Amino acid sequence: MTAELDPLPPPDGLTRRSFMTWSSLAGASVAVAGTVAADGRGLVPLTAAAAPKAGGTTAVWGACVVNCGSRCPLIYQVADGRIVRVDVEPTGDDEVGSQQIRACVRGRSIRHRIYHPDRLKYPMRRVPGARRGEGKFERISWDEALDAIAASLTSILKEHGPEAVYLNYGTGTLGGTVAKSWPPSATPIARLMNLLGGYLNHYSDYSTAQITSAYPFHYGTWVSSNSFDDMVHSKLVVYWGNNPTETRMSGGGENFVTLTEKQKSGAKVIVVDPRLSDTAVAQADEWVPLRPGSDPALVAGLAHVMISEELHDQAFLDKYCVGFDEDHLPAGAPAGSSYRSYVLGDGPDGTPKTPEWAAQITGVPAATIVRLAREIAQAKPCNITQGWGPQRHAAGENSARAIFTLAALTGNIGIPGGGTGGREASFGLPMAVFPTGENPVTTAISNFGWTEAIDHGPEMTALNAGVRGADRLKTGIKFIWNYASNTLVNQHADHNRTGEILADETKCEMIVVIDNQLTVSARYADILLPDVSNAEQDDLAEQGSAGSLGYTVFQSKAIEPMYECRTIYDMMAQLADRMGVGEKFTEGKSQEDWLRQIVAESRQNIPDLPNYEDLKAAGIWKTENPDGPIVPLADFRADPVKNKLDTPSGLIEIYSAQLAEIGAAWELADGDRITALPEYVPTWEGSEEARRADATYPLQMISHHYKQRTHSTYGNVDWMVEAHPQQVWVNPADARARGIAPDDLVTVWNDRGKVRIRAKVTPRIAPGVVSLPEGGWFTPDADGVDTGGSPNTLTSLRPSPLARGNAQHTALVQIEKA
Repeated sequence: MTAELDPLPPPDGLTRRSFMTWSSLAGASVAVAGTVAADGRGLVPLTAAAAPKAGGTTAVWGACVVNCGSRCPLIYQVADGRIVRVDVEPTGDDEVGSQQIRACVRGRSIRHRIYHPDRLKYPMRRVPGARRGEGKFERISWDEALDAIAASLTSILKEHGPEAVYLNYGTGTLGGTVAKSWPPSATPIARLMNLLGGYLNHYSDYSTAQITSAYPFHYGTWVSSNSFDDMVHSKLVVYWGNNPTETRMSGGGENFVTLTEKQKSGAKVIVVDPRLSDTAVAQADEWVPLRPGSDPALVAGLAHVMISEELHDQAFLDKYCVGFDEDHLPAGAPAGSSYRSYVLGDGPDGTPKTPEWAAQITGVPAATIVRLAREIAQAKPCNITQGWGPQRHAAGENSARAIFTLAALTGNIGIPGGGTGGREASFGLPMAVFPTGENPVTTAISNFGWTEAIDHGPEMTALNAGVRGADRLKTGIKFIWNYASNTLVNQHADHNRTGEILADETKCEMIVVIDNQLTVSARYADILLPDVSNAEQDDLAEQGSAGSLGYTVFQSKAIEPMYECRTIYDMMAQLADRMGVGEKFTEGKSQEDWLRQIVAESRQNIPDLPNYEDLKAAGIWKTENPDGPIVPLADFRADPVKNKLDTPSGLIEIYSAQLAEIGAAWELADGDRITALPEYVPTWEGSEEARRADATYPLQMISHHYKQRTHSTYGNVDWMVEAHPQQVWVNPADARARGIAPDDLVTVWNDRGKVRIRAKVTPRIAPGVVSLPEGGWFTPDADGVDTGGSPNTLTSLRPSPLARGNAQHTALVQIEKA
C-alpha cells in the first residue's frame, strides 16, 4: 500500500493578521523574560528563562543552521512536548562585536518546518515499478530499510569499488557539528564510508566553484576581503554583485554590521549588479546595472580610464604583482600579453578596451564608466568586495579574477578600509569537528560533475572533465547518499535532463535520501530515511557570519523525536553494525559523548570556552575578535619577500603562466576559453547571443537569493510563501514589448523546459534581463510545465571551463503572457 504523509495540525494561535504584524516587526528584538544580558564576551547565562513560566512553557536554546551563513540562535518555547513559539536570543546589545544575533523571518518560522505536512515520518521505499521522481513510496520498517541499504552498498562496493559511491553535495544542516551535511566529508556518512574503503570525492561547491578555482592562480589560495567591521575605515565601498542584506539577512549578522559601520564611516556605497538588490536599496548611493557575465569588460573599461589618466597605483603593481605590464611578465610569456597591453589594445586582439567598447558589452554608459573609474581610483581607501553571483557564469573564473585585479590596480589590498576584491572575511571560533577519518579514495570530480559521472563516468578524464587525483574515472556513480540536500534535483541544473539521468536504474542503482521534508530531491529516492530536525537532538551550532563577533550555540533537544525519525548518527551507527564496522564507527560513544569530546577539544584552542555542562546550560557563548577587524594580506603588504603568496612567483599573478598552459592543454568545448589574463570572454548563451536580431531567446536569466527561503529550505513554509510569493522579475521595457502587466501569469521557457509563474514588473532589473529567485520548488504539471518557479528548470548542465562548475546564471530564455 502506498503511504501518504498525514497532515499535521497548524501551529496554535496563528492568523494572517497576527503573522503580517509579526513579519513587519521581524527586525526588532524579542526578549525572553528573565534572561541575563551579556557584555559580548564570555558566558551568557539563561537562568530564569530556562525555568517553566507561569503559562507552563519552558525556554530551550536552538539555532537555525541552514545555509545562509548566519547560524542564528533561537529560543524554543515548549509546552506539553510541543514547540509553541520561537523567540530570538536576548543577549548582547547594538554595538558591533557584542551585538544581539537577531534571527530573520525564516528562522522565526522554523516551527512551521518542524510541524509541516511534508514532514517525513517513517522509512519508505519507492513502490516497485514506479519511476524515480514520481514520488510513490510505501512504508517499511527501519530494519527493512537498513538491510536493503546494506545489501546494495555491499554489492556495489564488491562489484565496482568505492569510487562508485558518491556523497552528494548538500547544505540543509550546514551549521551543525554531528548533524552536519556540508561538507559531505565531515558527515557521519563519510565516517562510515571511510571505514568501508572510501567514496568518490568532489571539489568546490555550488556557491563558489568558479571563484574557488580562480583563487590559486591569482592569490595562491583563498583570500577573503576585509571584514565588514573594517568598513568604518573606508572612503568608498563597492559591492560588486555582493548582497549581504539578502544573503545574510540576520539583523545580528553581516547585515547589521554593514549598516552600522557604513553609518559611522559615511562612506559612499556603489552596488554593481544586474538587479537593484535589497542591499542597493538599503545602503547604496548608486546602482550600476550591467549585463550578466560582462564583469571583466566593465573592469577593463575602468582600467582603461585609470591607466590612460595615470590614476592606477603603479608602485603597488610593480612591487606586489606579476603581469600588469610588459616589464613584469613572467619568463616565457609572449610579448604583448600583459594586462596593460590587453587593456590599451597592444595585445593580440588589438582592441583598446575603452569605455565605449565596454559600454557596448556591459550596457553601462561610457560616461558612467569614466566617472566610476575616477571615483574608485581616487577614493583612498576603497573597499571592493564581490559576491558569488558574478562568478556563477560560463566564464565566471575570469569575472572573479577581474574584480581581484581592480583591487590591485587601485592599491587597496592589505590595508584598513581596503579589500582584496574577494568576499568579506568574518571572525570565527576554532571549534573542533566531528572526526570522520581519511578517505582512501583520492579521485575527485567537480561538485557539478556528478550527473556526468552517472551518465558516462568512464569517459571522464583529467583533460576533458577536470577529474583530479587520477587520469580518469574507473566507473560511473552507482550509489548516491543524499543527506539534508535538495541538490540532487532542485538546486542542480536542467531538471528535465537530470531527471532522465536519475530515472535510468541501469546507471545509478541506488539512491538513499535522508531528510525530514519531502523535498523535490526526496521524490527521486529508492529508500527514504526520516531525519529528526535540529530541535529533536542535541548538537552544537557552528559559528556563522557576524563580523568580529565569535559565538557558538548549544542546541538542546527541545522535543522528543517525532514519529519514527532518527538522528543521522544513530542511522549510520546501525548501518555500520550491519556492515561489520559498528565498533569502529561509534568507538563506544553516543552522540552526546562525541559532543562532550568536541567541546573538550575545542577548549584546547579556546581556553575561555565553557565546559560541556556550563555551555549546555548557558545555550550561547560569545566573544569578540581580540585582533579587531580582519585585513587579509596585511603581512604580505608589509613584506612581500618574507610573506610570499603560494603562487609560482610568490606575488599576485594578474598574468598566470599556469593558466596559459592549462588553456593550451585541456580539451575544451567549443566556445570555451581559459586565458592567462582576466579577459572578457564571450560565452555560450551570453549577452552577445541574446542581443542578436534573430535571437530565439533574447533575455538573459539570472536568479537571486530570496527572503522567502535559504536556497530551497523554508520554501514550503506557509508563512514564507504568503509573505514572499515566487515571481519572475521583468524590466518594464521588456514587459511592454510583450504585453505583460504586473502580476500577469507568464511562461518563461527555452529548449530545456518551461516555467509558468507570476510576473513582477519592476525597474529594479536591468533591461534584457529577467531574474527568477533561486530555490523555488520544481513542481511540474501534467504537461511538464514547472508551476513552482524553479530557475533550474531552464539552466544548463554545461559547466564552466576551468572549475567545471555550475554556470547557473548563464541561461537565455523567452517570456510571454500565459
